[in-house]
Amino acid sequence: MTKLFKFFAIAEGISYLALFFNMLVTKRLNPELYKTLLFPIGMAHGLLFISYVALAFIIWKNQKWTNKEFALVQLAPWLPFGTFYIEKKYLKNA
Repeated sequence: MTKLFKFFAIAEGISYLALFFNMLVTKRLNPELYKTLLFPIGMAHGLLFISYVALAFIIWKNQKWTNKEFALVQLAPWLPFGTFYIEKKYLKNA
């Protein structure tokens, strides 16, 4: 289960950056491409975000995270590069 969470942490981080890039760069350079990419990237990011949060709840006790660590794990997908940090720091054994 931890390897699955690690996969979703990395995938969620990549989707966050793709969405961020699409909203900042593509919107200004090519508005038509922005409109085309917004829904699939946004949908993928949303599903990965929900999966990340749900899996964090599932593996919380198994990983023996403290409440503070768990709060940090839950805060991470809200920040750019946050899930990459979690994957590196808390999931290195997976």
